Amino acid sequence: MENSDHYFYVLTCADDSLYGGYTNNLERRIRMHNEGKGAKYTRGRGPVKLTYYKGYENKSDALRAEYHFKSLPRKKKLEFLLSETGDEDVAAEKL
Repeated sequence: MENSDHYFYVLTCADDSLYGGYTNNLERRIRMHNEGKGAKYTRGRGPVKLTYYKGYENKSDALRAEYHFKSLPRKKKLEFLLSETGDEDVAAEKL
């Protein structure tokens, strides 16, 4: 993982929905999501898997990335993930 203090991340839930979030401890946060102690949205949608993350030097930039992602319609979220990861398995079959 990157040497940063603030992360924007995207999870893929078991129902193929996407969840974008912010954290300052990525490993702990993903563990919390999978234990059902994360965001209300991910409870009951586990297990989740980390699809994408990016580290930022400050909290406001990471939160801005999260807000932008959450404002996108699903198709644009998938296009974003495909462009950022280059992994067609992440998004292509769902477009």
